[in-house]
Parts: sequence; structure tokens; C-alpha cells
Amino acid sequence: MSRETEFPIHPQFTERWSPRALTGEAIELPTLLSFFEAARWAPSASNVQPWRFVYGLKGTPGFEAIFASLVDFNKGWAKNASALVAVISAETWLPHGTTEPLAFATHAFDTGAAWASLALQAHHAGWVSHAMGGFDAAVLRQGLAVPAGFHLNCVVAIGKQGDKAMLAEALQAREAPSPRKPLSEIVAEGRFSF
Repeated sequence: MSRETEFPIHPQFTERWSPRALTGEAIELPTLLSFFEAARWAPSASNVQPWRFVYGLKGTPGFEAIFASLVDFNKGWAKNASALVAVISAETWLPHGTTEPLAFATHAFDTGAAWASLALQAHHAGWVSHAMGGFDAAVLRQGLAVPAGFHLNCVVAIGKQGDKAMLAEALQAREAPSPRKPLSEIVAEGRFSF
């Protein structure tokens, strides 16, 4: 499938997509850490940087703890990931010069920017990433010992792209870059008019 843009943009945005067919190939730790390094430099309101990442490499207890939280549908393909990453955000922040934490309204927004940076860096390095909302937050929180005050946003599978034939038949047809809504459905001038 060809991904057509309405206006010229850098190809990194249309070439990156979220495959499910993964080879299970091991990822070297410096490579994985470079993805987190890209996320570290994402924009952040008041430079709070609320994002936190907990990862597990395939074959480790960390991987198993994250994997155990996935819904069965995601377990079916994410078992072949090289690494699983829990994307977490701090719900409060400590304003400069204060001692009382305040609710941080944009914690998930900022963390989404960090996740996007991670995904683009992974793509640039020849790896793929696939974010999942299908997980049990209580299981993930317990498995990773995430304290209260931190929001569990998603789980990301990272790996090398494999042949779609390794997927269940129903998923093989979906193993292609997806289109996007036209700009007219997501952008308006002056007032909300969708």
C-alpha cells in the first residue's frame, strides 16, 4: 500500500508503521538504549519530562512480567518481540521552588511525544515498534512494581520485521502500512467544526 501525503513531508513519517510480524532476533542493549535516548529529548511542558520506560529483553524476567499483562490477542504476536517496553508517565510534578507536588495535566501528552521519538529512532535504526493498548494495567503495575502516581500508558513491542506468514491468517491481511484520515477531518481553522 502506498501512503500518499496531501503536502510534502519527510519520508520518515510515512515509511514508519507498526508491523506485528517480528523475528524474535536479539537486540543489543546499546541499540535499544539509543531509542530511549531519542525519547529523552522529546519536547516537554515546563521540561518536566514525565515519561518513564521499563523494558524487558526477550528471555528475561522483565520481558515475562510485561508479556503477562498483554491481552491474548497481543500475546499471539508479541511473543516474537526482541524487547517489550512499558510506557509510563508521572501524574504529578514539583514546580520549581515548591515542595508540594501538583497534578500534571499533560503527562500523557508529553509521554506520547517521547514514544513518537522512540518509534522514529527505532525506524531510523532498521527496527520496528508497535504500541499496544491491550494490556491489563493491574497485572502490569504489580509485575513491574509501579507505584501509585504513575499512569500506565501502553506497552511497546520492538523487534526486526519478519514475514507476515508467521502471523495468524486473520492478521496477515492487516500486515501493511495503514492510511490516515484526510487533513480536513483533523484540522480546522478558528473553531471546532468536525
